[in-house]
Amino acid sequence: MARNLAYLFGMGMTILIGIYFYCTCCSWCKDAPTETEPLKEKVSAEIEPKATSFPFAVSTDDFSFEVNDNFNFNSSSPSFIMPLSEELKKGVDTLRSYLAQHGDRVINITGYFSTSEENSSAYPDLGIARANSVKNHFVSSGIPSRQINTMGMLKDDMVARESMYHGAVAFEIKERNNDSDVLLKALYDKIKADPLVLYFETGQTAIALTAAQREKIANISRYLDKVDDASCEVIGHTDNTGNRAANIALGQERADFAKAYLIRNGILASKVNSSSAGPDDPIASNTTEEGKAQNRRVVVTLN
Repeated sequence: MARNLAYLFGMGMTILIGIYFYCTCCSWCKDAPTETEPLKEKVSAEIEPKATSFPFAVSTDDFSFEVNDNFNFNSSSPSFIMPLSEELKKGVDTLRSYLAQHGDRVINITGYFSTSEENSSAYPDLGIARANSVKNHFVSSGIPSRQINTMGMLKDDMVARESMYHGAVAFEIKERNNDSDVLLKALYDKIKADPLVLYFETGQTAIALTAAQREKIANISRYLDKVDDASCEVIGHTDNTGNRAANIALGQERADFAKAYLIRNGILASKVNSSSAGPDDPIASNTTEEGKAQNRRVVVTLN
């Protein structure tokens, strides 16, 4: 009997000791810090902005039409992409017919550009260059240049599709300014008093323009557009190094180079004449290198 009691007492103590160690050791394990995998930050997929597209649309009090197409441009390019759709060509012809019947109206062309683009044209900004590109197409389609105004506008909310801007030009019909003749006379006087002067180094094959020179080209282009019989003269000048005949030829070469540059930038070839004065009209002394550099120039002015 005593042996059974001792056995039961031993079992009880064993159970109690097991419970004690379970409560102490396992609760410590439960409370012990565990190394967990850091939460991964959720990264949402970047949404690509939708490409913009502007139609060829014109609306006024007595005339309205819209073509679901427009003049499109590659990024940083002043020239629109060819070929044009038949629908767009019909739209231009509709506009031509309206302006032919309304000589007191003009079409304003605003070319768009963004700050991410480079302006390699001769104009103050890429928007004006694009507007001039479209203007020349209008002129070739029978719309008089005197009924066309061109301007540029920064539009950074444009979004290209595969480096192409769809419809980066806008159009608006306005009444012709009654003071336009007075303004043209003032513009003529301004250009004659302060013509465009381009300086040339020996062997130079490119023209780098300042902002002021770009503005002068825009003014010359604007005047030539508005006055039917107007033209500009591109005159090449040299220093007196070498013989006169060679310098006359060199001056003509520089004048022809500048003329081609103006034509590439949208001024009609029929409006540009070129000639050479060689060494005959210096503006500084040819006894110094600085003076010679000033004499090697091309002057662009109105006739």
